[in-house]
Amino acid sequence: MRLQEGTHTYILAIDTATPVGSVALFDGSRLVGLMETHVDRSHAKLISPMIQSLMDRQGVAAEDLKAVAVAKGPGSYTGLRVGVSTAKGLCLALDIPLLSIGSLDLLAWKVQELAHQFDAWICPMLDARRMEVYCAYFDANIQQVLETRAVVVDEHSFQDILSERQVIFLGNGVRKCAPLIQDHPNSILLLDQLSSASVLGKILFQKYESQDFEDLIRFEPFYLKDFVATKPKNKLQQ
Repeated sequence: MRLQEGTHTYILAIDTATPVGSVALFDGSRLVGLMETHVDRSHAKLISPMIQSLMDRQGVAAEDLKAVAVAKGPGSYTGLRVGVSTAKGLCLALDIPLLSIGSLDLLAWKVQELAHQFDAWICPMLDARRMEVYCAYFDANIQQVLETRAVVVDEHSFQDILSERQVIFLGNGVRKCAPLIQDHPNSILLLDQLSSASVLGKILFQKYESQDFEDLIRFEPFYLKDFVATKPKNKLQQ
């Protein structure tokens, strides 16, 4: 059943940058619906049915949407392509604007209150395979203070920042780094805080109101690192 007619600003948010696939529906800044999956490498198959199910459950038609938002990266190459192509397709079909937010910014928004409580910086990090993580630093107002980068994890990683201030670490790259930083007195590790589009209502509504829209034709995911395809080994070759 459709919702009663009224003044609504429905914004659909899509996050497929990590193994967590997440779609959230907001009315202005208020979260009205959320669906998530933790099945890795399933975004291409599941994200569109999740969007349809979420919209049906809330009684909102595609034509009711005012904008679509997407996590732009860094993150999984395949996941980012799926999320961005889905978001752009909806915007083109419905003639509505596209909003975007960095995948690390998305994580930082989850712990803003905690960062204020401890007067700490926030370091969201995503697994970049091997011994690398994608990370950045934000202050408690979610202002980025150091650039997004791919960090090779070793015993020296993050020590310079931790020597100066408390830092909250979160995201699916934390477990890779935990053995090296968990004992530092300025380190606050949140091992189970993963990506979720559910936290984006306030910032996305602000972007919508200020018309901070992306160019639908030129917009591409922020991969950070070039994709390198590897040729599968021929198991029959000796």
